[in-house]
Amino acid sequence: MELLKKLVETPGIAGREEHIRALVKAEMEPLVDSIQVDAIGNVIGFKKGKGGKKVMISGHMDEIGFIVSHIEDKGFLRLNPVGGFDPRTLVAQRVDVHGTKMLPGVLMPGVKPIHVMTPEEAKTPLKLSDFFVDVGLSKEEVEKLVSVGDPVTLRRDFAEIGDNVSGKAMDDRAGVWVMLEALRQLKDHEADVYAVASVQEEVGLRGAVTSAYGIRPDLGVALDVTLALDVPGGNKSTQVTALGEGTAIKVMDSASISNYKLVKFMRQLAGKEEIKYQLEILPRGGTDAGAIERSHSGCPVITLSVPTRYVHSNVETLNKNDIADTAKLLARFLEVCHTGDFSL
Repeated sequence: MELLKKLVETPGIAGREEHIRALVKAEMEPLVDSIQVDAIGNVIGFKKGKGGKKVMISGHMDEIGFIVSHIEDKGFLRLNPVGGFDPRTLVAQRVDVHGTKMLPGVLMPGVKPIHVMTPEEAKTPLKLSDFFVDVGLSKEEVEKLVSVGDPVTLRRDFAEIGDNVSGKAMDDRAGVWVMLEALRQLKDHEADVYAVASVQEEVGLRGAVTSAYGIRPDLGVALDVTLALDVPGGNKSTQVTALGEGTAIKVMDSASISNYKLVKFMRQLAGKEEIKYQLEILPRGGTDAGAIERSHSGCPVITLSVPTRYVHSNVETLNKNDIADTAKLLARFLEVCHTGDFSL
């Protein structure tokens, strides 16, 4: 899990992926025949097959975060979100402000402490616009180090918790880990494999759009996390997935419907390889598959997901066996995908 720890602890919000891009490029380079970074920052590795289909695998490397939108008179920083947050997960968190140097800060909403709050005020729901960052410096000192547009990321160390691991940005550094590990495991393969660590997924699948247009794949496999709602307050019929039950083979989400022949092929392969899996239907949200299937004249797509609790928080939690199963299934698929007929 050492690589996953490095991936999740490296900063990189959508549009400012330079630090995570450098790490991913360095990790991918020994695993592929060639590598490039395109105009908007996608890392694209190419592993030559034997003249078979072109298969694009894509896991996004950007994380949700903020950019500085205003510096107040007392040096507090106001923020604009980059990606989707639930304000309830943000109270009393620590953050890193990436200015001319990295500044630690405290993220809090501009509301009264509970000691002086009225019952009516306590019922008012929080909004993202309520939040600010306190870096403990005067406005004059802050302005020497921070500018409007600088990125802000949540600060949280990676931790192993029982059979699970937890941290920020598992969405989707877990998918990037799966891609790198599958490339490491990959043996003989007919298909030409294009491995994409995409950018700006959290703001509209943008990196996968441009990379898919350049690659023009015959097949697309997105790698992402999905909701594991197997926690108190949920119920079996709406839990989407559960931790420890294996990789999730996606049937559909709000951005794509997986090619049904690909779903069947992936299920049969998982059975043959004795890889634990579960089927996923995600009512809201999407993955890079939604962008890949729309490129040029289109192509069959599917998503392999790592079940994850507490998604879009800084304590995203997944099971070690589930993520390993996902990488194993992807590697085996890349070795035999040329044998499948996924035409409709």
